[in-house]
Amino acid sequence: MRYTNRSQDGVPGSFDSDTFAGPSSLESDDLLTGSSSLPSASNGHAARSNGNGALATNGTSGLKQQASYASSGAVEGRAAGRAIAPVNLPGTRLYNDAPIDREEFVRLVIQSLRDVGYIESAATLEAESGYSMEMPEVSRFKQCILNADWGSAESYLTTLGVFDEDNLRMAKYLISEQKYLELLERQSVNAALHILRTELAPLTDEADVDQLHSLSALIMCSSPEDLRARARWDGALGTSRPKLLANLQQFIPPSVMMPQRRISTMIEQAFLYQRTNCLYHNAPYTPEAFSLYSDHNCPKEMFPYITSNILKHHNDEVWNLKWSNDGQYLATAGRDKSAIIWHIGSETSPQERKCSMVRVIDNHTYTVGCLSWSPDDSMLLTSTDSIIKVWNAKTGVFIRESEKHQETVSAIEWLPDSSGLLSGGMDRKIHHWDLSSREADLWLTTSIRVTDLAIAPDLSRVVIIGLERLPSPVVPKPPSVHESQTASGSSTGAAPVRDLKENRLVIYDYATRKQEASIRLEGELTSVKISQDSRYALVNQAPDEIQLWDLETARMARKFTGQRQGRHVIRSCFGGVDGNFIVSGSEDGKVYVWHRDTGALLEILSGHGDGSVNDVAWNPVNERMFASCSDDKTVRIWESPLPRSMGEEDTRAHVLEQNGKGKERLRERPPWHDGAAGLASSTSSGQPRGSSSSSS
Repeated sequence: MRYTNRSQDGVPGSFDSDTFAGPSSLESDDLLTGSSSLPSASNGHAARSNGNGALATNGTSGLKQQASYASSGAVEGRAAGRAIAPVNLPGTRLYNDAPIDREEFVRLVIQSLRDVGYIESAATLEAESGYSMEMPEVSRFKQCILNADWGSAESYLTTLGVFDEDNLRMAKYLISEQKYLELLERQSVNAALHILRTELAPLTDEADVDQLHSLSALIMCSSPEDLRARARWDGALGTSRPKLLANLQQFIPPSVMMPQRRISTMIEQAFLYQRTNCLYHNAPYTPEAFSLYSDHNCPKEMFPYITSNILKHHNDEVWNLKWSNDGQYLATAGRDKSAIIWHIGSETSPQERKCSMVRVIDNHTYTVGCLSWSPDDSMLLTSTDSIIKVWNAKTGVFIRESEKHQETVSAIEWLPDSSGLLSGGMDRKIHHWDLSSREADLWLTTSIRVTDLAIAPDLSRVVIIGLERLPSPVVPKPPSVHESQTASGSSTGAAPVRDLKENRLVIYDYATRKQEASIRLEGELTSVKISQDSRYALVNQAPDEIQLWDLETARMARKFTGQRQGRHVIRSCFGGVDGNFIVSGSEDGKVYVWHRDTGALLEILSGHGDGSVNDVAWNPVNERMFASCSDDKTVRIWESPLPRSMGEEDTRAHVLEQNGKGKERLRERPPWHDGAAGLASSTSSGQPRGSSSSSS
């Protein structure tokens, strides 16, 4: 254990494909005249056409189904050699007991059929249902954008339902901006300048003046390549026109111009909802894992809740552990002034895994506080007091050391782009280490004594936690008979000076190094991690709380409670295939696991001996494995009872003994499987229960 010091644009489907070609290329004359030598048929049953030859519309259609746009007409010799008779169904709902509009559903099906290339089927459905995917003006508008017919495109905006003045202005601005950039790309500077002055400037409001200035500066670009780089725009022949069409979509009513791939979007939303509500979700996305035929649900056996290895070689408390980036090696360190590198081999069979201790690095004067692997896993960094040491991870040979910090180093994190690393310390300093020059420069002086830091994977932010000391003012004491007074009669007595302490979470923009937020929190902060999507920071806070912070809004999104960390440094991490588990050590010697999105306490894992579980780390490659370390001098590897390659659950475990070598075990059942003990976080019905809270 360690005591805390009390004194972390997509483009829709191609707009120039058949999907955007408007209605199916059918002759409308046959529909209007009813000429056909074949008997009417409707999918094998009698067509219902209300007894007349008029086009059935199945209720009120939101489209102008004009005769000139009779894509729902008969398919001349192309739909199984027969004409398609319209079918008139009662009501407007898809099903009587479902609030789904039939017209919307059918139009989306037509869109999806076209998306995947079933053009004839789409035309048949249009003819049979009486619903057109979209009116002809929509197709013409799309072609105008894709063909750079800007004047005609603007004229269609009001036809397509863009009546709001602000929306109309913004839509015209986007069109003029594209026109301006394309003229610059063709190096027609005078024409582009004319567009800037006569179209873009009048359409710009006060809030967008900076954007107008940025556009005007592009006139100075020396070449089309320079323009595309500075404007972050891929040119007229790239995806800029389809992107423009997608951006214009927001101003046009969706009933007029449907969003692209709408059914696919809704299915993806349903998958996301199912995944979010799957408490033990731990499966990579595959068509097999997410089927349209059934709801998604991961069995608990996919979660790593069984101890598969117990690594023993440390002779004192183990404080830190870190996986190599390839997931094959685990570095551990702690109070015995050593760091150990373990090889966690692949499974030799569904029931066995070979593990070995690779080497012991014990050339440290003080306890080892931090560990960090280089991005290519060739180097391992350790910190001992104010010194950072660099080791060859393959050979264990010492490379160099640095003592830039004046006080204890509390965090070492490599930059995601592999260019270097940041180190933070109790001296309020953050240093940047450049890998190419091997030099360290002061990156930032903070207001807090840094206890941990994390870098966003997208390199957008740096998050630090720590303690800020605020000296309290000297408070005069009233005079007493035992105190002398000055000539003026004032007392010389004063209340003793006492330091005020504030625990803070501080968010910085990495590129500018500017502080985005500084948040005062109650209770000492011991750990910070950032999610893989760079959106959330996970912070351990004494005495029994873990907080999830939204870095975009600088607001707390959720709390997770139950673990204990009143006195010691306890760390947590994100886990699982999508980072949907929150895992933490605890002073009661157990590992706690929560579901990130619901806050449900899923597991309280026993196994470690007396003392705190200090750190946990999820394997970056194997989503069904994580490690924990403890005051009991051991490191535990936790795995799923279902190996990734097979589906068998094993029953025995082999301990990797003191010599650090050995062959692994058959996976043991936890005691509650045999009825020996019940899981503390489960009710008698087996449903997870726990404590969590959300904050807006």
